[in-house]
Amino acid sequence: MIVAHFYDVESGRKDLTSRGKSTAHERFTISIPRDGGISDLLEEAGTPNRRFAAVICESIERVARRTYFGTKVEHELEQNGVALCAADEPISPDGKGRKATPTLTRRVKQAVAEWYVLQMLELSWDGFIVHIQQGWNIGKPPYGYLAERFPHPVPTRRAQGDTKHRLVPDPVCGPVVTEIFNLRVIDSLSYRGIADHLNQDVDRYPPPRPSRAGTTAGHWTASAVRSILENPKYTGYQVWNRRARKTGNKVNPISEWIWSPHPTHEALVTLTQFDAAWPIIRPHSGIRKREEVPRKGRSVSREYTLRSYIRCALCGKRMYGKFSKSRTYYSCQPKKDHHADADWYATHPHAIWISERALLEAIHAFFEERIFGPNRAQLLATQLSEAEATPAPPGIDIGALREKEARLAQAKQRLMDQLTEGDDEGDPEFTAEFRRGIRRQFDQLERQRRAVRSKIDGAEVVVGAHQGGDTALLDAIPRLRSRMRDLPVAIQRGIYDAFRLHVRYDHRGRRAEIHVTIAATLADGLPEIMGSGTARSEPGGTQPFVACPRQDSNLRPSA
Repeated sequence: MIVAHFYDVESGRKDLTSRGKSTAHERFTISIPRDGGISDLLEEAGTPNRRFAAVICESIERVARRTYFGTKVEHELEQNGVALCAADEPISPDGKGRKATPTLTRRVKQAVAEWYVLQMLELSWDGFIVHIQQGWNIGKPPYGYLAERFPHPVPTRRAQGDTKHRLVPDPVCGPVVTEIFNLRVIDSLSYRGIADHLNQDVDRYPPPRPSRAGTTAGHWTASAVRSILENPKYTGYQVWNRRARKTGNKVNPISEWIWSPHPTHEALVTLTQFDAAWPIIRPHSGIRKREEVPRKGRSVSREYTLRSYIRCALCGKRMYGKFSKSRTYYSCQPKKDHHADADWYATHPHAIWISERALLEAIHAFFEERIFGPNRAQLLATQLSEAEATPAPPGIDIGALREKEARLAQAKQRLMDQLTEGDDEGDPEFTAEFRRGIRRQFDQLERQRRAVRSKIDGAEVVVGAHQGGDTALLDAIPRLRSRMRDLPVAIQRGIYDAFRLHVRYDHRGRRAEIHVTIAATLADGLPEIMGSGTARSEPGGTQPFVACPRQDSNLRPSA
């Protein structure tokens, strides 16, 4: 008697922990009732009140397409006293028949089934390579191209109406792709800068259409620009296997990409343009392995490009670097034991994360446009005029805040003096309790001092914005010939230190405020900062800075 039916519609090559979670069987009208999948079968087999004494399958290779998983299912059932039978094998009524030859036959069939799947995957892979070499496109045509369809070469597929297509330039969107590469290569604009430029005239630069209706933003975004700059199909070559679709859509290494041996369709950009604009996928410049890892699991010291420059806008604390899933982040995770009594702790999330790549892109664009760019003076004049038109917030007394910070620092020092003087009581319990009390007071004073320091930093930025400054200082700064991201990390940090970079990140609006200070002596110190990295930052050892005519050397420091 058959008391239950267990089946799945999914790949038999999955791990057992992932089996039985598919809902593909719901897409079919199957008359056989379903009591669960493979995971439900194994779970019920381990219970004392299971409904069945044996399990029968069509053939043993249908249990799994990998021998290891098939034998594992068989072993688990046997451990629970449940026999696994196959309809195409002899079945002993009493279960005590010969097992040697049937077991050998079963293992051979399982091995053949696994070999068959692997062979089909290899043949399918080879077929995709030939498909690419012949110039056929796989998937949706990228932005800037249209699909020129041809009847399918296989008669059966052709009779079903299937087609294959090649890429031809879109007369409307094709020039937009060329313009995006020009803005990146010639004008050195960031992804956000290119998107802003295109959004000024969406009729001339129509944004990409989504694959599904209702999922588009209706305008250009930085991610849309980046996806175009990353696509090598615009060079006229067909390229496949750029992403691992079956393992989380991750980007494959460049060595695994499949290129056609020659151009197969009309190119929208040259290979030189693509190489210059393409964001090369490489290990992050802010991470340096200090030593090789001789064994798996050993920790590696890392260096973070923006360490000590990023602060959380909510609590004022410095955000520290973290490395997760091959990417670098900055995080703010205040501990409850240290900050539970702070007024901001109740509204502070458990953890705030921001990608280093996003911060670096914004900071690089800021320096390239507002510090070293050709239009920096005009941008600064516009910002100062807007700040002057806005009334300064009342109640900012930086002097009082500094006095309070000094008093807190003196109180901390007095606690340290008490700690050294009160250690001669002779009672260990008293000494331990005394030290814990001093520590709690010290932590509380330090939290108050950091809060005051954060207010001082914010007040100085606000006051400096309303006081303006000597804009002629900006003319004394040389212009940057290369991109910031091409400079070594040590040189980048030297520039950040020279300009006193300060970034406040607010997770509520995913907004980062970037502040720098320009002093009169800064222009003279830049050549020294660039000295150690000049040869690496520019081919041939040329200077990465372009000198500008100096103004009056008796310039006062200004923010």
